[in-house]
Amino acid sequence: MDKVFTKAITKQFEFDEEVASVFDDMLERSIPFYREVIGLTCKIICLHVKENARIVDLGCSTANTLLSLYKLSNKNYSLLGVDNAEAMLRLARQKIHAYGAKIDVMEADIMEVSLQNYDAIIANYMLQFIRPLQRQAFVQRLYDALDPNGIFMFSEKIVFDDKVLNKQMIDVYYDFKRAQGYSDFEIAQKREALENVLIPYTEEENRAMLKNVGFETVEIVFKWGNFATFLAKKGS
Repeated sequence: MDKVFTKAITKQFEFDEEVASVFDDMLERSIPFYREVIGLTCKIICLHVKENARIVDLGCSTANTLLSLYKLSNKNYSLLGVDNAEAMLRLARQKIHAYGAKIDVMEADIMEVSLQNYDAIIANYMLQFIRPLQRQAFVQRLYDALDPNGIFMFSEKIVFDDKVLNKQMIDVYYDFKRAQGYSDFEIAQKREALENVLIPYTEEENRAMLKNVGFETVEIVFKWGNFATFLAKKGS
């Protein structure tokens, strides 16, 4: 079980061995409707792509989304996961082997990895960790890497323009975490560790960024409080 923040933090948050060992539990208890969002993402992708589609998950961590895609579809997808944390990929490989799944994973810096000719790109809870000055340029690379009619799906924490509502949604989210067994101390420790590391955009800022790089349509397909899942489509 995730006990990463039961002790005083001494460093900025990073996806190291300690975090990787409890990461699946952390995700389940920290992200509302985590499994449902994965399921929805995979179903939407399956509806949009064809046989032998090329799909990449950037920031794949322990490969939960890719494994769900593999189990859901019989279309012989080419599945690749990319992450810069070896500890995460070690667990991903163990899970992929256990399922006998045809999924490749590679350790690489997502800011530098070469991407081209993909039918779908996934980046869940990842863009928020890219510095704002670099974020749109990164998303432009993703757009350019998609084939015509390709899709980009990602989930993010979001903030609200209405400061009162934003504070209320944060409080609602902390109530959710308490209900999952996190203490006020753990919640405060994680908030401090992620400060200036996780920088969310508003819904409108995300939409504008996606439109600016060329996506034809941008929709929110799931939303809970300050979490949202986006579907961006490239034109033909």
